[in-house]
Amino acid sequence: MAQLPEHYVYQQEVIDFVTISVQTCLLLEHTAEQEKHDFVEKLLHYLPLLYLKTRALEMPDTESEGWPQRFVTEEDYNFVAEGVRSLLGSDDVYLEVFVEDMRYSDEPVSAFLSENLADIYQELKDMAANYQQQVEAVMNDSLLCCLEAFHQHWGQKLLNALRALHALAESEDFQQSTEEGA
Repeated sequence: MAQLPEHYVYQQEVIDFVTISVQTCLLLEHTAEQEKHDFVEKLLHYLPLLYLKTRALEMPDTESEGWPQRFVTEEDYNFVAEGVRSLLGSDDVYLEVFVEDMRYSDEPVSAFLSENLADIYQELKDMAANYQQQVEAVMNDSLLCCLEAFHQHWGQKLLNALRALHALAESEDFQQSTEEGA
């Protein structure tokens, strides 16, 4: 078996992160082929692992000028968001407590799993698409951008979505619909 180069982008923890990122993207791209229960269960497995694998990574240093290429178009983003929205139906919306607007509001703030998951998808897919170029500097800098975005926004969105998905999976209605479908 050939040994991988020494560069950080080939380290096992990075490969593990890229792998779960690709699996998450594929799941989100194929919502039309999913049953709601299976989709929620897969997300409840993927998202904690994605969070854990991301937290385990060190921030690499920049290796090239400029920013890595963005691949996810507005159409791609909307395709994923609409797929999740359609699959989850009324379960797409949840009450959010970890947003800045909540501090100054007496009203509950609604959030949408579809938007959070599409935001996560955009960052992961851009990183994965850059990885496919197999240019170490591009791979490195796309990983850096993805990790910076994790710390800025998508890490919190992942946790918010996970919280909402857990509540959904544990709800009596969801469990009953699962039993009825079996």
